[in-house]
Amino acid sequence: MKGLLSAILTILIFLFDNLVASDIRLIEPNEAIRLIGKGSVSFISADSDERYERSHIIGSKHISTEDLRGDNSECKPLYLCPKDTQELLEKKGIKEHQTIILYDKFWGYKASSLYSFFESIGHRDIAILNGGLKAIRAIDPNQKLFDKLKKELKSLNSSIKKAKSDSDIKSIQSDIDSLLAKIDIIKSNLLIESGAEKEHSTDIEYKIDDKMINRDYLADKEELKKAVDDISKQKKDSSYIIIDTRSMDEIIGVKLVNGVLRGGHIPNAIFVGSDNITDYAHQRSFRSKEELKRIFDKVDIDKDKTIYLYSHFGAGRSSQVAMALRLLGYEKVKIFTGGWDSWGDDLSMPIRR
Repeated sequence: MKGLLSAILTILIFLFDNLVASDIRLIEPNEAIRLIGKGSVSFISADSDERYERSHIIGSKHISTEDLRGDNSECKPLYLCPKDTQELLEKKGIKEHQTIILYDKFWGYKASSLYSFFESIGHRDIAILNGGLKAIRAIDPNQKLFDKLKKELKSLNSSIKKAKSDSDIKSIQSDIDSLLAKIDIIKSNLLIESGAEKEHSTDIEYKIDDKMINRDYLADKEELKKAVDDISKQKKDSSYIIIDTRSMDEIIGVKLVNGVLRGGHIPNAIFVGSDNITDYAHQRSFRSKEELKRIFDKVDIDKDKTIYLYSHFGAGRSSQVAMALRLLGYEKVKIFTGGWDSWGDDLSMPIRR
């Protein structure tokens, strides 16, 4: 009986996941792994410089969330002005018609920020690697063998230190040399590599079509202020919802801006931290749609209302929660690209603590 109920539940979850319409594309590792090394595909790591150099998918390009924090005052709410965006993408060797697969370690929020960025300039073929770097490492058969041999090498190195006779030392050293040769061969076939980003071709052109720029899922400070004012007046009858995706430590914290304490949050915001979206148990960038639905049902998110989301800098955690909503079929979802950093520093904007 328990087996039957479990099977029925599995079918219901599958049906729910596939019936909910979404324009967000998640790519699973078993599909993504077949695309590594193809010229028509660019894998892009959204991790920090340090983490990228430590490990990334072979041939990956690198754009961190910090790269999206240029001066966009002339073209809000875009992350960067088109000219700066074009220069960045050309420098990274990214082509207009490539499939773009975005990833981070596995959390999802950094990859989501790049998804929002590419979507806003009208790049058509983009996906988030669900599970990121860790998922590819986990299914790479060479990686498993490599890790096993490294473990054996560590054991042999420990043994040679304890060896007493010359013959034992010579025998163990022979085993070590043989093992190192195998490790070198396997290392060259791993899907995860380390090191700085390679230089890209300087003759790449990326043309941004002004007609393709998509601001539908982005909002600036003025638009968000109108939503704040409307919620203050209309309360539950307002057509807007504001979601703060930061941690409680950040919300509680305070800082001085021109001698004035500016901690807290945007008025009328509800709280859905991005930590709720990542599936830490299975190291996937997003929980299942069923789990995500339960999370948003708890805070009563109405699909008919326009939903504004913000994090600290406007590129990252708010993007991930926005993507989760859209995976569930929410359409009126907007990321405030200025983030709390710009709102909290603006003394003309209201705050709550």
